Amino acid sequence: MRARRWIPIGGLVLAVLVSAIAPSASQRRIVVATSAELSDALAKAGPGTVVAMRPGVYDSGVYIRNLTGTAAAPIVIEAADPANPPVVRGGSTGLQLSDAQHVSIRRITFEGQRQNGINIDDGETVATPSHHVTFREVTIRRLGIQGIGAAIKLSGVQDFVIEDSTIAEWGAGSAITMIGSHRGLIRRNVFRHGDDAGATGPQMKGGSTGITVRENRFEHAGLRAVQIGGSTDPQFFRPGPPSGFEARDCTVERNVFIGSEAAVAFVNVDGSVFRDNTIYRPRKWVLRILQEITSPGFVPSRRGVIAGNIVYYHGTDLAGGAVNAGGGTDAASFRFERNWWFRADGPRSSRPQLPSVETGGVYGRDPLFANAAGGDFRLAARSPASGYGAFPVPSSRF
Repeated sequence: MRARRWIPIGGLVLAVLVSAIAPSASQRRIVVATSAELSDALAKAGPGTVVAMRPGVYDSGVYIRNLTGTAAAPIVIEAADPANPPVVRGGSTGLQLSDAQHVSIRRITFEGQRQNGINIDDGETVATPSHHVTFREVTIRRLGIQGIGAAIKLSGVQDFVIEDSTIAEWGAGSAITMIGSHRGLIRRNVFRHGDDAGATGPQMKGGSTGITVRENRFEHAGLRAVQIGGSTDPQFFRPGPPSGFEARDCTVERNVFIGSEAAVAFVNVDGSVFRDNTIYRPRKWVLRILQEITSPGFVPSRRGVIAGNIVYYHGTDLAGGAVNAGGGTDAASFRFERNWWFRADGPRSSRPQLPSVETGGVYGRDPLFANAAGGDFRLAARSPASGYGAFPVPSSRF
């Protein structure tokens, strides 16, 4: 409905048509206090609905199909009280959405699930992927995953964002698993786990493309803090059939990595970039280049770019060398450009053995972090490494 409003301007009176705002049934806030109420509210939600969860503990297992918002009016699932977020506890999967569109999940805690904290998928209808799903200020912690589950599992999801969230102690699976997912952004999150526990932090596989992992902090985030690629059964590739690579055109940039057996692994990858990261005392390698699928039609892991990173280590940290290149890969096609390598217990031995010749590398100069012992990996004001790593300018300029 539109109404006419008369507005005086400089002695003139102009008639302007304005919208008469009236909330519709689908543009409303529903406050819930139990899992049953949550399921009922989501089943009825339409574009613009906000489902607000009161503080308290909720049962896992809420499953909703075809939750559909719009770009202008997404469906929001959030804490009613941001200072006291609801906790979805236990069970196999905390929340599962299939064929979801324009949905935002924010300020909710998931803990103790055995399989997945949150599972978003395409409902096995590959032609209609879930899309435009956003996670903000979500906490997922203390999961009991024993197999291949994940804190957040995305299967056939496009145009998604995961930001400002914390994922900790996710068990033996992955912090985030992306299977056949495309155009995603993972930024400003904290991943905290343990060097010997869990397979990976975020991993993108099953034909995933265009995923960006940016400005996150990885604190001992599993054996492989980030895994670009993986090993996926053919029927799970999206879109199918298998495309000849597990992941392509992914970017990992401006992150801080502390510990982990390797900061990054490239597995059956056909081109991706790892740049401008700060890597502090990895446990065995800086990166791995692996080939876990050798079926006909799959490219060898190839065309990775490793550039502009700061690598700070002791000699005992890299027991396996800087790079672990497995058989069947095209490790020589990986480009190493202007990385900053510093071996703290032997600066003169800082130059690593790499599978190809590095251009513009810097070796043996302390990057001078602001306070590495205190966990601050910004560059000190007098740092010679300005322009490198996750914080490319000295801390005095922040």
